[in-house]
Amino acid sequence: MANHSDEDAIPIDLQALTAWMDDIGLEHGPLASLQLLAGGTQNILLRFDRGGREFVLRRPPLHLRKNSNDTMKREARVLEALSGTVVPHPQFIAGCDDEEVLGACFYLIASIEGFNPANGLQQLHASDPKIRERMGYSYIEGMAALGAVDYKAAGLEGFGKPDGFLERQSGRWMKQLESYAAFEEWTGFRELPDVERIVSWLEDHLPQDFTPGIIHGDCHLANTMFAYDSAELAAFVDWELATIGDPLIDLGWVMATWADDHTPVVGDIQPWDGFASLDELIAHYGKHSARNLDAAPWYGVLACFKLGAILEGTHARASAGKAPKETGDRLHAMTISLFERAHRLIAKN
Repeated sequence: MANHSDEDAIPIDLQALTAWMDDIGLEHGPLASLQLLAGGTQNILLRFDRGGREFVLRRPPLHLRKNSNDTMKREARVLEALSGTVVPHPQFIAGCDDEEVLGACFYLIASIEGFNPANGLQQLHASDPKIRERMGYSYIEGMAALGAVDYKAAGLEGFGKPDGFLERQSGRWMKQLESYAAFEEWTGFRELPDVERIVSWLEDHLPQDFTPGIIHGDCHLANTMFAYDSAELAAFVDWELATIGDPLIDLGWVMATWADDHTPVVGDIQPWDGFASLDELIAHYGKHSARNLDAAPWYGVLACFKLGAILEGTHARASAGKAPKETGDRLHAMTISLFERAHRLIAKN
C-alpha cells in the first residue's frame, strides 16, 4: 500500500477497491505505485500495481453528473467489446456496476505504454518528420479499423440508434445553438459566419445511406496515445462519446480538427511539419476502408458545425457571467474559425 500521505491524496477508497479485486479473482497483494493521472476530462484516473500487474482505474468525478454512471458503463461496454480486435484501445480488464463499492461505477484497464502528443512529442517523434508522417497515417488506420468492426458480432447491438442517425445531426446542433438564446447577453448569430447556409447545405447534401458501425465520437489527436519507441498509434482514449452510427463521423472530426493553412491543430502539437495533409489522410483512410468517401466533405462540414456549436456554449455562459470571459472569448473565436472552415469545405464542393 502507498504511504499515508499518498493515500490521503487519492479520492478513492483503496480498501474497498482491494476487497472488490479480491472478490472477482484479480491479482492479489498490496496496491503499489499509486499515481493519479491527468485526463482530458474531470474523470478520475488512478494507475497502480498489484501482484506484478499494472492497472488503471477510471471512474467519474466525485461530484457525479446526472449521467456519470451510465457513461462509465457505456465506456466499459465498448472497450470490452473491442477486446480481440486490431483497434488500438485500452485493454479492458474488469468493470463494476455496483455504485456502493466506490460510490460510482468504475472499470479497470491495462496501463497503456505510450504518450499523448498534445502533452508534447517525445524526442524520437519531435526530431524526425518521417516519424510524424507515419503517426498521422497510423492514426487514420486505427480509425478505419474501428469503423470496420462488426458491432453486432462484438455484442454492441442496442448501443446506439443508427436508424436516421445522419438525418438527425444538423437539426440537433442547430437547436443546440438556438438554445443559447436563453442567455440574454449572448450576441447570438450576429458574429457567426452564415449559420443558415451551413445547415441548408448539410440538409441538401445528406448522404443517402451508410453501413452502421462504432463511432469513437471525439477522436482528435488529443485523445490518442502513441508508442514511445515508434510512430504507431497505441490507443484511442476517452471513449465516453462512443456510439453506433456512421463511422465516417470520426473522419469528419479529423477534417474539423486537423491543421490547415488557416488554423492550427487541436492540441497545438509542435513541430507540425511532416504530418500529412488532410487530403492525404482522407486518401489513406480510403485505402484502409471499404466505405464510400464520395460524401467525405459532408462529414467535415458537419463536424465543424457540431464542434463549433458545442464550444459556443461556453461563450454564451461567459456572456452571462457563468464562465470565465477569457475562456468564452477564446472558444468563441474557435467557433468562428470552425464555421469559416465549414464554408471553405462547402466552397470546394
